[in-house]
Amino acid sequence: MKKKSLFSTINIISVVIPVVVAVLLGLRTKLDLGSWTQNLPFINAIINSTTAVFLVLGLVFIKSKRIGAHKTMMSLAFGLGGLFLVFYVLYHISNTSTPFGGQGTIRYFYYFNLITHIGASLIVLPFVLRAYYFGWNRMDLEHRKVVKIAFPIWLYVSITGVIAYIMISPYYTF
Repeated sequence: MKKKSLFSTINIISVVIPVVVAVLLGLRTKLDLGSWTQNLPFINAIINSTTAVFLVLGLVFIKSKRIGAHKTMMSLAFGLGGLFLVFYVLYHISNTSTPFGGQGTIRYFYYFNLITHIGASLIVLPFVLRAYYFGWNRMDLEHRKVVKIAFPIWLYVSITGVIAYIMISPYYTF
């Protein structure tokens, strides 16, 4: 696939995925997928935590020129991102949203964390897809350039996802 058509595909994927997720989240009638889906926020918090660890390990490995280990960590992080997305959609199409019950300053912190988490998650996808493609194909110069953008945003999304889960989890009413 030529680079230009690949980037067009990445751009399309980067728009289609959030739109599809938004449509699915907007469904008024929830699907009955079973009570097992109530465990998905906790599982996604574990996925986000693990992703953050893999991202940091990937950075450590590339700084020490351990390219194979770096590639493994980044591939695992990439795969976990896909798994997170599937679980996130399954949870939200089968469960109603949980309102945050905290009051005062903590409420502002929660919503700041949540809004910046969602915003960053929307913009990071095309950068991660490009970084992964460049890295996998050993296009090192291009990879380094895009990773300077992708890495900190992806790490931020992973960490703030865990913070959002920890803050909202006391208000789940299953």
